[in-house]
Amino acid sequence: MDGSSSDVLLVSDDQALVAAVLEDFTRDHFTVRVVADGAHAVVAIREIRFDLVILSMELPNGPGVAVCRELRYLSSVPIILVSAGRSDDVVVRGFEAGADAFALDPSRRELLARCRAVLRRCPPSARPRPEVQLSAGNVVMDTDRHKVFVGGTEVALTLKEFQLLGMLLANAGRVVSRDSLITRVWGPDYFGDTKTLDVHIRRIRGKIERPGSPLRSITTVRGVGYRYEKEQPALAHAS
Repeated sequence: MDGSSSDVLLVSDDQALVAAVLEDFTRDHFTVRVVADGAHAVVAIREIRFDLVILSMELPNGPGVAVCRELRYLSSVPIILVSAGRSDDVVVRGFEAGADAFALDPSRRELLARCRAVLRRCPPSARPRPEVQLSAGNVVMDTDRHKVFVGGTEVALTLKEFQLLGMLLANAGRVVSRDSLITRVWGPDYFGDTKTLDVHIRRIRGKIERPGSPLRSITTVRGVGYRYEKEQPALAHAS
C-alpha cells in the first residue's frame, strides 16, 4: 500500500524506536506525529484524525494496555501494540483492550510491513466515522470535539466522567449495568472499590442536573446499574 496519504501517531518514549519510525516511515511517505505518553496521545486523538496508531506497551506514566483502551473509546483508528518481550497474558489483554495487531520486538522492516498490512485491511476510506453527537433533553455530547453542553452551556467533565455519560446517553431509556460501566471505563481487570463508580455518577449529576431538584436525569436502579432518563431529564441550566 502506498503510504503517501497516511497519518501515523507514534506513542513511545523509546528513543531508538522513535528514531527508526521517523526515518523509515517518513522515507515511505507516511506523516508521523510522536508523543511520549498516554495523556498526550489522548489529546492528539481528539484533535487529529489519524490513520494508524503505533503504541508502545512500556510507557512512563502507565501500561500501554490502559492507553489502548482509552484510545479505542475515542476512535476506531487501527492500533498496533509494540512490545520488547513476549507475554501471552499481555497479548490477550491488548486485544481485549481494542488492539488490532501486535509487533513483538519487531525489526524495522517488520514493523513497517505490519503497518502496511493493517492499513490494507482497514483503509481510512472504509472506516466508519463514530457517532458525532449524543443527546437527551438539553444535554448534548459532541464526541468528535469531546465536549458536553447543558442547555447550550459547556460543562467540564473528566475523561472518565465523559466516558460514563457517553455510555448512559448512548443507551438513554435503558438500564446499563454496573459491570458494563466499570468494564468499559476502568477495564476488565479493575478490582478496586466499586463505590468509585457511584462517586463519578454523583459528580456527573452535580454538573448536569438542576441544583435542589428532586428529579434525576440519571436514575439508580438498585442492584442493577444506572439509567439515563430519556423523557424528562432534570437540567442544571433549565429555565
